[in-house]
Amino acid sequence: MNKGSVFIISGPSGSGKDTLLVKLFEKCPEIKFSISSVTRNMREGEKEGEKYNFISREKFESMIKNDELLEYNLYVDNYYGTPREPVERAVAENKDVFIEVDVNGAESIRKKLPEAISIFIMPPSFEELKRRLSSRGTETEEIITLRMAAALDEIKRAVEYDYIVVNDDLSTAVEDIISIIRGSKFSIKKQKNLIDEVLLNVKS
Repeated sequence: MNKGSVFIISGPSGSGKDTLLVKLFEKCPEIKFSISSVTRNMREGEKEGEKYNFISREKFESMIKNDELLEYNLYVDNYYGTPREPVERAVAENKDVFIEVDVNGAESIRKKLPEAISIFIMPPSFEELKRRLSSRGTETEEIITLRMAAALDEIKRAVEYDYIVVNDDLSTAVEDIISIIRGSKFSIKKQKNLIDEVLLNVKS
């Protein structure tokens, strides 16, 4: 039986990753989303198991020790990471799974799962990215400047990814991602077992 695929999705703040994923899962409910484990307290409006599993620091550090994470980082004295087991289980059950991480997390996952397919969400322009961040009305000009600087660093690393999707029009961007998912089924990475089976039959 064919196995599912792991898709890594990254992009700077303001690129629209979260909105894209919401629309993607609406159109393709069979796709799984990798739920991150975090050690910070739950915030207002968050639900356990929706985007994060909230666990103790001791539990997280045990997961690090036992190599149970595909990637993790420490931010503002809290751990964030991607558990390995749910991802591997979904793949074994022939289900595609999306992992939303930053560029550093994506690099770590690619080292452990070289077959993973990576997608970078690009804003149509740097000016549009700033407009989106400013239109939120929730952050100071200083924070926006810091986010823009971080976005520039992330965009420079977009060349590390397999695919670039420009999020100019939301519907088009979602269809682009679906096209990547469909096309990946015919990649050499996915079809090599078929080649091996044919060659084995020839030899026998």
